[in-house]
Amino acid sequence: MTQIQPVLLAAGQSRRFGENKLLADFCYAGVTAPLLAHSLQPWLQQFERVLVVVPMIYQPLQKALQTALNDDYHRLDWLPSAQAEAGMGHSLADAVSATAEAEGWLIGLADMPLLPTEAIAGVADLLKQGAVLAAARYMQRQGHPVGFSSQFYSALSILQGDSGGRHLLKQQHAAIQFFDCQHPGVLTDVDTPQALQALQASAAISTSG
Repeated sequence: MTQIQPVLLAAGQSRRFGENKLLADFCYAGVTAPLLAHSLQPWLQQFERVLVVVPMIYQPLQKALQTALNDDYHRLDWLPSAQAEAGMGHSLADAVSATAEAEGWLIGLADMPLLPTEAIAGVADLLKQGAVLAAARYMQRQGHPVGFSSQFYSALSILQGDSGGRHLLKQQHAAIQFFDCQHPGVLTDVDTPQALQALQASAAISTSG
């Protein structure tokens, strides 16, 4: 079976949020926990282990998740990124370089707490079936997670700056295979306190309906 490496990028600086947004409380399905804990849940439902790329000082994240995830906490592999402050590209490059034996990488963002499990499973399946590039999509809009086959190892391992893998996806757009999802969570991330409040209100409506 094709070995797909799940990667959650959690090394951002939260500059627009004003503090570490991944530690902010978020309530979903009646459970209040740090935003990062909710973002991790669907990944842990699909994979036995998940690689989490973090800044060099990441002990507060560890402490918060130990409480929030209980036994599942031990299924996380932590990868500190020395150049995380320089942008998402460095975090992604570090993750790919650290797992060079993988046959593909499934990349997610740590500030997407409503990402549906089906999107993760769907994009992973596309990679396992031979897609060189794959991504979730909602109403014709490309979202996360995104998947890269091993043929992109060299390009991914030298990424820099804050664009992540976006330019690769743009350059190779015709090669992307999409998993069409019926949930807008594949597009929804959190950059500001206002965005978190709006997402919390949306989550409350969706879980009460």
